[in-house]
Amino acid sequence: MRLYLGISVIALALLIAASGVAAVTRGWVLPANRKPIRRPHLYGWGQLVIAIALGCQAAFGLMANGLDTRRWGALAGSVLMVTGILVIAVSQRTAGHGQRRSEP
Repeated sequence: MRLYLGISVIALALLIAASGVAAVTRGWVLPANRKPIRRPHLYGWGQLVIAIALGCQAAFGLMANGLDTRRWGALAGSVLMVTGILVIAVSQRTAGHGQRRSEP
């Protein structure tokens, strides 16, 4: 991984982590994401897990190519990423469970 790519991924991870901390501590979610989110604290934890996964992948991606540690670190980052996505999916509203109309 190139250094400029690693720095930009880490900057993105910091932005996601800041949003996750805001959701966990205050229950605040970005305006574009407010409507589909049912549990903002759980959503924040999912964002924090994704931020850690991005940091893990960037850190291990910047290591030398021949190391086994790089491979296992990137795999751990991928597992964390999937876990964070699943946590965010659980925090969202489910479709199709609205109020039913009474039919005459």
